[in-house]
Amino acid sequence: MYFCSEIRQDSKMERIILGIDPGTNIMGYGVLRTDGKKVEMLALGVIDLRKASDPYLKLGHIYERVCGIIEGYLPDCMAIEAPFFGKNIQSMLKLGRAQGVAIAAAIQRQVPITEYAPSKIKMAITGNGNASKEQVADMLRRMLHVEKEEMGKFLDATDALGAAYCHFLQMGKPETEHKYRSWADFANKNKGKISFGSASPCGKKQDEDKKGRN
Repeated sequence: MYFCSEIRQDSKMERIILGIDPGTNIMGYGVLRTDGKKVEMLALGVIDLRKASDPYLKLGHIYERVCGIIEGYLPDCMAIEAPFFGKNIQSMLKLGRAQGVAIAAAIQRQVPITEYAPSKIKMAITGNGNASKEQVADMLRRMLHVEKEEMGKFLDATDALGAAYCHFLQMGKPETEHKYRSWADFANKNKGKISFGSASPCGKKQDEDKKGRN
């Protein structure tokens, strides 16, 4: 497994970057294809979760859709926006779950992940860490030479595209953001955010215990 910032052994410079903007009602995604210093947009869209009333069904839908996007575009890596810490604890917990499910989908497909703070993405694209979503979208449209109509109406999608473009700009630079190679790597780097009960995440440990008792 390799990181996007590393040079492939087969000398092929083309890479696909998937960007994700986590959300509990609307989750944005954007896909970029890069070739050296060249970059173009392949896809831009959202995962609309507003019709799902059950929060767990929402998480399941996020997982299925992210897996589908990965299978459709075969990204070399995923850039995901870190949750914004606000005053509403319940909203933060829900957003964290949505982000975690998207990360799990990428890890399950062995796609390396890099997490970027919202201010980092805004700074990389506009030069202003406090830029508005509209300013980020407009700058991306200009840099990627995309027609305004193609950018869509949801800023969640352009935020996701911004995460992917930020990663493109960081390729080849020293690692400064959170990168995860596997679920174990993610858990090890987020010990304060994760607590495990007696059951393992995928039931593998339980299966092994059953075999040992038989």
